[in-house]
Amino acid sequence: MTHQLTIEPLGDAIDVAEGQTILDACLRSGIYLPHACGHGLCGTCKTQVVDGEIDHGEASSFALMDFERDDGYVLACTATLKSDVTIEADVEEDPDARRIPVGDFEGVVVGLDDLTHDVKGVRLALDRGIDFQAGQYVMAHLPGVEGARAFSIANAPSDPKLVELQVRRVPGGAGTAYVHDKLRPGDRLRFSGPYGRFVVRKSRGGPLIFLAGGTGVSSPRAMILDLLAEGYSEPITLVHGVRTEADLYGRAEFEALAKAHPNFRYVPALSSEPEDSGWAGERGFVHDVARRLYGGVFEGSTAYLCGPPPMIEGCIGALMQGRLFEKHIFTEKFFTAQDAGTKPKSPLFKRL
Repeated sequence: MTHQLTIEPLGDAIDVAEGQTILDACLRSGIYLPHACGHGLCGTCKTQVVDGEIDHGEASSFALMDFERDDGYVLACTATLKSDVTIEADVEEDPDARRIPVGDFEGVVVGLDDLTHDVKGVRLALDRGIDFQAGQYVMAHLPGVEGARAFSIANAPSDPKLVELQVRRVPGGAGTAYVHDKLRPGDRLRFSGPYGRFVVRKSRGGPLIFLAGGTGVSSPRAMILDLLAEGYSEPITLVHGVRTEADLYGRAEFEALAKAHPNFRYVPALSSEPEDSGWAGERGFVHDVARRLYGGVFEGSTAYLCGPPPMIEGCIGALMQGRLFEKHIFTEKFFTAQDAGTKPKSPLFKRL
């Protein structure tokens, strides 16, 4: 049984299957609704129902309070339809973000690489090509693991039948443990995608700053490879922060890109490297290194931040102190469902 969902102010009407959430139905129709945790915990996907009946599902009472429910608000990531429904959504059109419907894909593992002691590189050859923009991610379904896991696509979209992932082992994480301990070449994996709006705003032009922490470099890698392949000529800087030199990966590739493209600057930064290790590069947190590189002034650039929430918050503060504001800062935070319940969305900024 299906119901019809009308999304205002777009006026688009789509079919929603029984048990399908509002968010999933919209994304699979190429309609982007703001969202983050996907578990009904953070409130980012809060949407108002103006007509029809819904089931709130497992929406957290903290993310969606009783008075908001009384006013017709729902969390799109948990709400399902009980009748035809009309919603008033916070739909923000973006000329650089293409409307690509989310789909289901399957591929075979053709490569597994130990990028560091706790980061595994995975290469998938797909049965059919996936259309995506550099910076987007997929939701992988791992055998024996409950729920899907989000992984950024680490390669440029030039080969639609290839998907590369960079997966850090999370202590106690069932999904990342499967990738590191059980996944083998020749295995098949299912995933859905592409998701997200963490894409380069190419229409803006100008200097670009990529600030990444740990495996947060996977999205910037895809974006930078795509930009350089297209001949983007404005200055591009990547600051990749990790704890120690043993945690650093991709260095040879980025240094080769910097040598081949004079407009690209690569800066690895170590925050906890022993003083007597012989490391001659930058030391400190990503935002502190960025301040030193730019003399504390970022005005005129567009920044893309990808990594754990503490890194993102530190970088946002440094960028804003250096006269770069919300409309010039784009973020992709790595967090778990537990993080989503304890990291509320900023009350001051729409996107950050």
